Amino acid sequence: MAAAAREGGPAGAARKAGLRCAAFQRVQLSHLRPFPAAWGVRESNVPPMTALRFSVVIPFYNEEGNAADLLGEVARALDALGGSGEVLMVNDCSRDGTAAVLDAQAARDPRFRAIHAPRNAGQAASLYRGFLQAQGEYLVTMDGDGQNDPADLPRLFEELQRTGADMIVGIRAARRDSALRKTMSRVANAVRQRILRDGCTDSGCALKIFRREVAQAFIPLKTLYSFLPALAVQGGYRVVQAPVAHRERRAGVSSYGLWVMLWRPLVDLLGMWWFTRRTFPVRGLAEADDPETRPR
Repeated sequence: MAAAAREGGPAGAARKAGLRCAAFQRVQLSHLRPFPAAWGVRESNVPPMTALRFSVVIPFYNEEGNAADLLGEVARALDALGGSGEVLMVNDCSRDGTAAVLDAQAARDPRFRAIHAPRNAGQAASLYRGFLQAQGEYLVTMDGDGQNDPADLPRLFEELQRTGADMIVGIRAARRDSALRKTMSRVANAVRQRILRDGCTDSGCALKIFRREVAQAFIPLKTLYSFLPALAVQGGYRVVQAPVAHRERRAGVSSYGLWVMLWRPLVDLLGMWWFTRRTFPVRGLAEADDPETRPR
């Protein structure tokens, strides 16, 4: 009876609140652990939970002819960046020999982790899967087709540090794409900027670097790759841009046709318009209370 009485009143309420808080923290931190076996995701080189400087997330789908050369360039870029790092190679259930290329790279270099999805879920899901597993202080994204040049990463990171921004987005200054694809991209960027006011010139450029906490502003949207800067801005984070190189595809064909590039982002743009007007910035919400900043 006495024990039951002690559970009531302010002390009991505080204890219950503490338990709820601990449970919430366990949920928040659960994304840092490897995927449950029931999910069917295969991983290699899963590291212990240590502080890393960089996590490079690269989605792959049927890129057997491009993956090996690109990953060699990424390894050299990581060396140039300095500090510790990891590369999360997310295979979106490729139907060619991509999986074998990624596994071979992971066997050669322990910084590389191959994550094999059990079913094809799309580029956005691959990115999101990588974000959930990333352990770095800074997250880096790029495409797996080799059109982004990893040699741009040290310069992009230097600019991010210089400006004090939270995210830096590449601008493909001289795009190596067809005239139709470039025209569609310009139109899509203009419409998106006008509606979402994200101030981003080339949202479709996959080469980005951002602080780890920016990822809490992202949502599991099927066209997430088109709206990362817009979601970061809506989350209260500062986004800057810098020109980067863009190369021709060395092998294979794009897995994303022009029609898909047009209608899917357009449909989701309507949802993003609603989302950005019905949500609040998340930046700073997880920071500890500072008595010095309390209003007097």
